Amino acid sequence: MPYINDKIVHDGDAHIFEAPGWLEPWLEDDVRVQAKALLKRDQAIQDKLDKAREAYADPAFRERDEAEITLRKGFSALGAFDKTERSTAIDYLGVASQLVFTTGGLRLLAAGERSSDVEFAHAIARGHNRSMLDFCDVDARLLPVLYVPLLDLDKAITAAQDAIAQGAAALMIPSACPQHHSPSHIALEGLWAMAAEAGIPIVFHVGGGTGMNPTYKDNGLPPVKDFIGGDDNFTSLSYMAISEAPMQTLATLIIDGVLERHPTLKIGVIEMGASWLPSWMRSMDSSAGAFRRNEERLQNLSLTPSEYVRRQVRVTPYPHEPAGWIIKNSGAEVCLFSSDYPHIEGGRNPIKRFEESLAAEDCTPIEKTAFYQHNFEDLMGTALNQLTQANP
Repeated sequence: MPYINDKIVHDGDAHIFEAPGWLEPWLEDDVRVQAKALLKRDQAIQDKLDKAREAYADPAFRERDEAEITLRKGFSALGAFDKTERSTAIDYLGVASQLVFTTGGLRLLAAGERSSDVEFAHAIARGHNRSMLDFCDVDARLLPVLYVPLLDLDKAITAAQDAIAQGAAALMIPSACPQHHSPSHIALEGLWAMAAEAGIPIVFHVGGGTGMNPTYKDNGLPPVKDFIGGDDNFTSLSYMAISEAPMQTLATLIIDGVLERHPTLKIGVIEMGASWLPSWMRSMDSSAGAFRRNEERLQNLSLTPSEYVRRQVRVTPYPHEPAGWIIKNSGAEVCLFSSDYPHIEGGRNPIKRFEESLAAEDCTPIEKTAFYQHNFEDLMGTALNQLTQANP
């Protein structure tokens, strides 16, 4: 029996767990050599992949695929790196669709945004996008997220055009501010217009933000390991910085009128938590009220900032967050379910944790259905229409 078997659930955050060397075949020849410096082959990662492949060759291990669908993580998860297995994984999970992000490409794409080599950054993005499309082409339920770099205004428009034409289900951009211009720069109007017209959301994802200032770690005490035993992922302290970039960037887009000018544009904030959401919405409303008399841009807004959020922004809480409280204090329209499959952050029983949180706040059946199904459908628009046509 599938893990989810009593409701329609869309998965707002899922991942490929790429094998070492995954990007190289998808890069143009003239950048492949340059990229190898950023694509160092980690023997420890290769060892984990080899161990996972050995396990999947064992019939006894395969007999437990369905029973352990939410327990296995990383390379050990069914369909994590082998696209031919991913459809079976979706069947066992019981989700209607998955919005699929890279794992191995998140840091590479962020590094490209911070670089001064615009051509190289876009070449990395193109390779990433080809890889995502290839993985997701086995099943219409896999919705590929393609990347659009923002470091160059003109090239961002071209990259968005290409990604939409190639079949992007969503366009990922950095949540951190580009180096030389605001994310609300008027030269990006074409990007928002294209996404809105195509019915494709703009999404932020963890890894595209600013991160914690590393000097905070210099406290004279022993280093703190992250939840998988290293120092590359989040600790309890660096976790607190995740929401900084999306809060500032979204506020900028709202206050500078991007959502006013593009009322059908949808924005997803994925794997960046949601506990910050209610107070941030209230803070924006307070700011708009305080400065409205002096700022024409605020006078041009037909809604309060929080109303734009409810109309156009969708956010995924982590399973450990108080999802029910967030929904009650931000609006039933905003939050949506995600598993983070096959990452460990998604937990081994996310439905149980979310259900407990929703019940604790007496969330209504309408609020629950919005969380599991309708808010994702509203976010995804055209991609979900295509999925329905593929699976009548």
